[in-house]
Amino acid sequence: MADTADTDGQSQSAAPEDQASPGDQASPEDQTSPEDQEEQANQEEQGNQEEGDQEDAQRLRRINAWAAAERVLIRAPMNLSLGERLTALAAGAGAVTDLDRPADIYGDGVVAELEERIAGLLGTEAAAFFPTGTMAQQVALRCWAGRTGNPTVALHPLAHPEVHERGALGAVSGLRTVHPTSAPRLPTAQEIRDFEEPFGTLMLELPLRDAGFVLPTWEELQDVVAAARERDAVVHIDGARLWECAPHFGRELPEIAALADSVYVSFYKTLGGLSGAALAGPASLIEEARTWRHRYGGQLFQQFPAALAALIGLDQELPQLPSYVAQAKVVAGALAEGFSAAGAPWFRVHPEPPHTHQFQVWLPYGADVLTEAAVRQAEETGVSLFRKWYPAAAGPPGTSFTEMTVGREGLQWTADDVRDAVREFMERLV
Repeated sequence: MADTADTDGQSQSAAPEDQASPGDQASPEDQTSPEDQEEQANQEEQGNQEEGDQEDAQRLRRINAWAAAERVLIRAPMNLSLGERLTALAAGAGAVTDLDRPADIYGDGVVAELEERIAGLLGTEAAAFFPTGTMAQQVALRCWAGRTGNPTVALHPLAHPEVHERGALGAVSGLRTVHPTSAPRLPTAQEIRDFEEPFGTLMLELPLRDAGFVLPTWEELQDVVAAARERDAVVHIDGARLWECAPHFGRELPEIAALADSVYVSFYKTLGGLSGAALAGPASLIEEARTWRHRYGGQLFQQFPAALAALIGLDQELPQLPSYVAQAKVVAGALAEGFSAAGAPWFRVHPEPPHTHQFQVWLPYGADVLTEAAVRQAEETGVSLFRKWYPAAAGPPGTSFTEMTVGREGLQWTADDVRDAVREFMERLV
């Protein structure tokens, strides 16, 4: 029997007298004229426009509230105005390179200087600049597939290529992906050994962002890499946020990078750059990657703004990351104490303690309700503790989460500051 929706959204069966027989046809007076159809379309378009205008207005309100807040855990460069970004770039560029030199053309000059810097930082033979991390990893995995003869890539189902790239590995590069585990963590060595399908490359996202910026222990990471080697697979690290992993592992960047056959790093996620990424690894791989970069449309004429911003980030932000990671542990602990003191019905800080300077917070409220409380707190107190909240894909219905990042501004917060901010936030939920 056919179903129709009633006013409260529940499904109910249509009564027999309400169901049209196959031979029923609308009478002429019931048919919609072209003029009526056009009017209906116009009304729908107007409604969609009004809804879009409301969403834009709310987004602008959020941006303005967070920008005006006097106290934040991080003031992300991407949220600055064009003028502020240009001013910062001009102010810092002279300290990282000679501004009297010619601008780069097709990857020379300051871009080549950045590539050399990355290879040195990671301890690899070479590195190549890419306009996006998506392209860098597409090229890396494609090159490894050609070298291993196996187009299958083992990675986590929450890894960036599986969630945020519209199936690009298969659609663009003809690669196939498999998942050794679906648990919200990196695969274990045993899971790699026991996985039933052959694969040519194991891709490890460090940290695994969509699982809560989680990392394995150093010993676990070594074991996973060894298990992949036992299967004659190469290992590629998605290191978009590799910079902040060193404190958790207790190892320097070259030692971490040395575990893998290739590594990708981002310049804007943690370092505050404008855009861009680098692929680092053996010289022969990077030479091949440069060819594919050109074929993929990544050989840009001039890229000095992105290269300069990356160099500034390496000088100014990279040395500060250990302090951000340490402070994130203070913030996370104070958040948990604050929620308990405020009588939150349920909460989760994940992971606790954080593995990097980023982590998740979960609460049993709707995302819109939580975001509104965060905006009101910023508007009314000048304190921005949380930003946008999202419905949680996992967990009970009505649960939402937000991502926390502790940056330079967050170093000024004490545990008492965090607890007070939690109390003020929770007051705006009732």
